[in-house]
Amino acid sequence: MEQILSRREMLKLSTVAAGTVAISGVAGCASFTGGGNAGTGASNSTSTLPKRKLGALEVSGIGMGAMNTVAGYYGPGIERADAIKLIRAAYDQGVRFFDTAQVYGPFLSEDYLGEAASPFRNDVVISTKFGFNLEGGDRGGIDSSRQVIIRSVEASLKRLRTDHIDLFYQHRVDPKVPIEEVADTVQDLIKQGKVKHFGLSQAGEATIRRAHKVQAVTAIQNEYSFWTRDPEIEVLAVCEELGIGFVPWSPLGMGYLTGKSFSPIEQLDQKTDLRAIAKFPRWTKEAIEANRPLVELLARVGDRRGATPGQTALAWLIHKRPFIVPIPGTRKIAHMKENVAAINVKLTDSDMQELESGFKKIGVVGKNAPPALLEAHDIGSFLESSSKGTYGLSPLPKIRKAI
Repeated sequence: MEQILSRREMLKLSTVAAGTVAISGVAGCASFTGGGNAGTGASNSTSTLPKRKLGALEVSGIGMGAMNTVAGYYGPGIERADAIKLIRAAYDQGVRFFDTAQVYGPFLSEDYLGEAASPFRNDVVISTKFGFNLEGGDRGGIDSSRQVIIRSVEASLKRLRTDHIDLFYQHRVDPKVPIEEVADTVQDLIKQGKVKHFGLSQAGEATIRRAHKVQAVTAIQNEYSFWTRDPEIEVLAVCEELGIGFVPWSPLGMGYLTGKSFSPIEQLDQKTDLRAIAKFPRWTKEAIEANRPLVELLARVGDRRGATPGQTALAWLIHKRPFIVPIPGTRKIAHMKENVAAINVKLTDSDMQELESGFKKIGVVGKNAPPALLEAHDIGSFLESSSKGTYGLSPLPKIRKAI
């Protein structure tokens, strides 16, 4: 019998973003030595990573997503103390860009990140997201009305223990609120100093252009990885044209691209693993087996560069465009270090060509998301859709008649 999703599960389904499990299980990963003592939270870390620009915002060339620290996405979360230790260890490795969202927990991920980053707050870029009515902890669904955005920013500032949010994303395009009104509200928050930069998550070209005309968009955070090519339809091109940065969420394909042997959805935790709860098509037994050649391709190319399949997948993203900054997530310090080390993997033009031609030849079995999730994505942000000639998912502003 087909499983019926609860309201809580449906909201989780519509808010999967910014991060993925990063599990290696592969020996011989490239090394990366960071300064400081992992987990101390000391603000004098000497480790540095190459910088990249998201629009006018400078960040470390690889970041970290904090979604995986809480339960309900890829299994059980981790204890608060372990989450804080993990985030501080990432800082010691040179990571200066951390991503979270209100709905992760809800609220717990922001809270963990706020405490973890407090010793070095002014040395890092923190991004979080709005766009859901979470008043009183009740998950009321997608809502980017002005009052909800204002209430959201105040709550996020408190949890993050800061007086400003460096990058404030709309988590999902609201089909009821014109994007111009959303951009105008964020613009007011920027003028007040509570927000520094504006971003959109899972948005298509039409919506991006409309928002950018009102308030400059600094970054787009859409799903993008070696086996999920949706942004190549139209989003990467508009980002390049308008000078907007791109932050791929799920850059490791929910962990699949790391090369670990995964269990199908029937064997995953049915209460805390969204892949099982929502029945993600690529996590059936058949799809897991059919897509292994993609991981083998990453492994072959990566082996020449001393890299694991997961590191090769991250390096592929970094080499695709100079304005792309992946934010892999994990629950373990060892896996985080492996992810960060991917920035040192140097792929040649020949490597990139081999990866691209191999991908085209092999293909992918299964869509990257179930129908309910795709329905919450903006037009033009996923395969088999285009926003060209449309206004996107967001409604047009109402034209007021002159009195």
